[in-house]
Amino acid sequence: MNTTDVTALLPGLLANAGLPGDPVRQPIRVWARSGVERLTFPGAASVVFKYAEAPFDREDRALEIAAAGGLPVPAIYAAHHAERLLGMLIEDLGEPVREADDPDGATAAVQIHRVASAPGLPHLGEPELAALPGKIARRLDRYGASEEARTAATALSRAAETRAQGAEVPPFGLVHSEFHPTSLHVTASGLRVLDLARAFTGPGLLDLASWQGTTATPDTDHTHALLSSYVRAGGPAEAVAARGGLDAASWALGWHRVWVAEWFTQQIGLGWAEGAEDKWMTVITRHVLDAAELLKV
Repeated sequence: MNTTDVTALLPGLLANAGLPGDPVRQPIRVWARSGVERLTFPGAASVVFKYAEAPFDREDRALEIAAAGGLPVPAIYAAHHAERLLGMLIEDLGEPVREADDPDGATAAVQIHRVASAPGLPHLGEPELAALPGKIARRLDRYGASEEARTAATALSRAAETRAQGAEVPPFGLVHSEFHPTSLHVTASGLRVLDLARAFTGPGLLDLASWQGTTATPDTDHTHALLSSYVRAGGPAEAVAARGGLDAASWALGWHRVWVAEWFTQQIGLGWAEGAEDKWMTVITRHVLDAAELLKV
């Protein structure tokens, strides 16, 4: 990311927000294509400066949709798009009082999925979900992936239409897509939902599968327990129902791993692996093999 372009966004954002033009900038988290800073002004007032390159440049829209739907998210003070780059000034929530736990995750997921319409964000219905394994298989062929990975991707492609059935059964609506404990900010007054840069309209079960991450072995028991907590917290009863010929936990975990693998293959095609292609291919292979086992193909 070009830091000069990022800095060039600041004066206009500060002016639009009615803020002084001389804040102290303190990085909070900075990645290759996005970053978060705290801006502190004389008198100790502060805001958060968040910036991101495409395709992470729709978060202002996602936050607007979420807020309109009653979801507790940080307020936007100013936002600007320039050359596929988004800059935002948003509410500084300070430090959380504790890490979010499973009950927090279940409660927040119910609130997220109640936002039924997300115009302007990507849509992942049953046909789009079923198309993901084919995209993975074609890319793995081009990238010279292992036979094991290509065989699993092909098997997923053949079964995709059947296994994707039920994708639009409730919960179906706004999906956070990177829903982890760090995506929730716990304050003394309640929860706020953060990091909606990759939000889309789709099956909410993918959020429940995302909660445990993908670095460890998929835990269907944990996901089933979270789904049950989600229903008790007010989520639709259909969340625990079988779909695609599978139990809800296996369906959610399997398709979430497909979704992650497809995203990683996209990134390799964009050149984002930057010399780490073999390492990324190992990650993709693990996700594809996990998905094939979970989706029983």
